[in-house]
Amino acid sequence: MTDLDFRHDPACPVPGPQNTNLADLLERVLDKGIVIAGDIKIDLLDIELLTIRLRLFVASVDTAKKAGIDWWETDPALSSRAARSALQAENRELRARLETLESTSASASASASASLSRGETEA
Repeated sequence: MTDLDFRHDPACPVPGPQNTNLADLLERVLDKGIVIAGDIKIDLLDIELLTIRLRLFVASVDTAKKAGIDWWETDPALSSRAARSALQAENRELRARLETLESTSASASASASASLSRGETEA
């Protein structure tokens, strides 16, 4: 018969779960990013009534930018720079429309004045 020695040898580490605190885990997730995806479907008698697709990407801002995700920079509700940009774009569009209306109105007035000076009357 053999005897088993159950004493712990410090040179040989005991396998098992490593101690990781929440901060280390969060730092790792934000550094690498994590994607959680899921679908919810509601069917009634083989008729699809509702489908909800959920996609969640948890990462730091830098990691998200590396992945090509930066929607918060262009959303006026989340970025003051985007809000200013949206207002400036709207302002440019309104000025262009106003200029078009004024030029159309001016050309119509000039045309009406020219026809009145030639003595043309409307029937």
